[in-house]
Amino acid sequence: MAYTLITANRNYSSWSLRPWILMKALGIPFKDRIEPFVAAENHAIFRDFSPTGQVPALIDGDRTLWDSLGITLYLADRHAGVWPQDGAARGWAQCAVAEMHSGFAALRNDCPMNVGVRVDPHMPSTALNRNVARLRELWEEGLSSFGGPFLAGSTFTAADAFYAPVVFRVRTYGLDVGPMAKRWTDHMLALPAMREWEAAALIETWREDSHEAEVGAAGRITRDDRAA
Repeated sequence: MAYTLITANRNYSSWSLRPWILMKALGIPFKDRIEPFVAAENHAIFRDFSPTGQVPALIDGDRTLWDSLGITLYLADRHAGVWPQDGAARGWAQCAVAEMHSGFAALRNDCPMNVGVRVDPHMPSTALNRNVARLRELWEEGLSSFGGPFLAGSTFTAADAFYAPVVFRVRTYGLDVGPMAKRWTDHMLALPAMREWEAAALIETWREDSHEAEVGAAGRITRDDRAA
């Protein structure tokens, strides 16, 4: 079995991180291929390998799987550990993944992913405050119900993978998710796979103007650890 996972810039691409860290954490081998964002609109270029013109995409022989959730479901049919074994934890994790995939629009828009910087954000919108409150509620529910240290129990699953990009957002923008959830974000940041993604983000020299403008509009950049 020889997968190729196609992702974009480590610094910006939150959707790419989901299947990448899932496969890394579960020890599913794959060839790592990066197709960077070269402009605000990359659809035509990405259509060469993805039917939606977006990342991520997983190549499995003559099959192309697209969308982070579609890739996750495909992997779950072929590899153990994507979902928790316990039925209650499994149902919770699947709902949490679906909620992340379809929701949290204010968080995405107001706090764009940028791994290498720290931002003093503008006054948060009501919608963002609601999203952050829901994150805290959801994460505390998973951690208290299933015992941690991961969201759905003692092992890393798709639930952790889908909220991994939010971990970087929490740190970048200093979002207050409460002490219990903060312990989970700290635990996630210490994982070897997260540290590998972060290290790759920091050495990237790619800069894409629209992504840079988005984070600049979110607040005042107080620190930039990325390579020049």
